[in-house]
Amino acid sequence: MTEARIKKQRISRKAASFTESVIREMTREAVKYGAVNLGQGFPDFAAPEDIKRKAMEAIAADHNQYAITWGVKDFRDAIAKKTMWFLGLDIDPETEITVTCGSTEGMIAAMMATVDPGEEVIVFEPFYENYAPDAILSDARPVHVPLYRTDNGFVFDREELKAAFNERTKAIIICNPNNPTGKVFTREELEFIADLCKEFDVLAFTDEIYEHITYNIDEDGDPLEHISMATIDGMRERTVVVNSLSKTYSVTGWRVGYCIAPPDITSAIRKVHDFLTVGAANPLQHAGAYALSLPPSYYVDLQKEYQRKRDILVPVLKDTGFKCDTPEGAYYVMADISDFGFANDVEFTRHLIREVGVAVVPGSSFYHDPAMGSQMVRFCFCKKDETLRAAAENLQKLKRG
Repeated sequence: MTEARIKKQRISRKAASFTESVIREMTREAVKYGAVNLGQGFPDFAAPEDIKRKAMEAIAADHNQYAITWGVKDFRDAIAKKTMWFLGLDIDPETEITVTCGSTEGMIAAMMATVDPGEEVIVFEPFYENYAPDAILSDARPVHVPLYRTDNGFVFDREELKAAFNERTKAIIICNPNNPTGKVFTREELEFIADLCKEFDVLAFTDEIYEHITYNIDEDGDPLEHISMATIDGMRERTVVVNSLSKTYSVTGWRVGYCIAPPDITSAIRKVHDFLTVGAANPLQHAGAYALSLPPSYYVDLQKEYQRKRDILVPVLKDTGFKCDTPEGAYYVMADISDFGFANDVEFTRHLIREVGVAVVPGSSFYHDPAMGSQMVRFCFCKKDETLRAAAENLQKLKRG
């Protein structure tokens, strides 16, 4: 057998430039060492019975073959109806919606549909770990702008953000409510970002999967308002809203998401989506149509339940030596570990999993420069009460040294 005369690189530069998911790795570590998993953001409680029943009924009704590539009509109609109710946006389900395999595919499909090689995409950090690889896979250059932890929660420096915009900037990614910080962007902040987008002709990719999970900061106040960038003046035509059933309906394993975008961008997203995955699961889209038709009381109860879980975990963290803020939205807590005396977050996380019995995500996985997150970890609280209590009991070991 003749050997190849030219030795070629087997792995692409793109794939070599990022690692596997650290979040998913922490779940594997939790299983390996029997630790309570407060790392990966999936509920360990059952999805609503009526939603599950609709999925089973759809399978029994033989909705088991390919759906229309960009989504089952009833599901797209339900997305449009709910978007009108919740955001006040009148969306055409025939030309402005693409159903995807989760918000994960929605984000990469949107980027591949709009970003050309060499263009820049602005990413706030700490960021959900998929965003930077999404930019790399789209041949874009990620430009990172930090969110700073202050007495008023996580904020960005407006001059730093403005300096990140230039003629090469194609888009900015906004996760709101934010994973991993729990920040909810204010209308004033979004309007500032919108003005920059309009000035530099930049798109906004908005990850809004936690749209219904916001909290009140004052005991007697209402939950913070979720504001979609698409509702800001002049931004409807330049915003891609990425969303999913996963978090709101506790079905992270279904992998059913969607993009809302102007018709020209939707057309491009649909082409990329078609050749990436063909389409999302047909029967689960039928169940999704039912889920999106649930009454407003469902979302009120969801918010209250997650706020109650937040208020179980945060005091425990503060009592056991973590420095952290009370999140405004989503179901994560970024916690400072500097008082524990560990060299870095990876060393601390390893100790926490193996010796304390609680799995979290090392903060460095949310930064382009690992040193920036070396004294931070992320907890999630989308868990049963008994899971949170078990974690609280194990965390007491930190107080005992």
